[in-house]
Amino acid sequence: MTKSVHEFLLCETSESWIQSALAHQDLLLLDHANCEKKAAGTAMNLMYRYVDDFELLNKMSRLAREELRHFEQVIAIMEKRGIPYEQITASRYAADLRKPVRTHEPARQIDTLIVGAIIEARSCERFEKLAPHLDDELQKFYLSLLKSESRHYRDYLGLAKKAAGDMDISERVQFFLEREKALVESDDIEFRFHSGATFTAPEPTEDVTP
Repeated sequence: MTKSVHEFLLCETSESWIQSALAHQDLLLLDHANCEKKAAGTAMNLMYRYVDDFELLNKMSRLAREELRHFEQVIAIMEKRGIPYEQITASRYAADLRKPVRTHEPARQIDTLIVGAIIEARSCERFEKLAPHLDDELQKFYLSLLKSESRHYRDYLGLAKKAAGDMDISERVQFFLEREKALVESDDIEFRFHSGATFTAPEPTEDVTP
């Protein structure tokens, strides 16, 4: 993976997350497929929302195609391994990361692109972290994703800087990176591709039946 992704993110994926991923590889692949599909959708939404930027239109079109291709590759692996494609809840990661996105333009565009860059960078980092521990087929596949995911992160960040014009976005990038670090290092109640470091089951509800 490019050195820039390591330098960009504020923390590494924890060993506890890696061990959870290895213990839940069917769920890992299922949620990975969902992430690729959502990433394509995000790119398409940006293409519909910001129609006057030819660079954005071209880069998001290419990104959407690549993400859908990755989706096809993941579900092919799932089918080969007899893993059903089922509906599962999304992790809180992306939704919580997007909560502070501003609602006025161009701030909305800038923030959305920054969040996209961070998600792509984290995906790249996790593919690299997982690859050495996986079987040959998955290892080869995950290593093959590093180049495109790294480029996606750079494309998003470059478009954010372009949308900002003369404005410095470094403080805004840092704000979202710190929020992402908190999410990645926190507890979650279920494993997902972008879930936190450790997993704590929710407390059982008290039975008040007389």
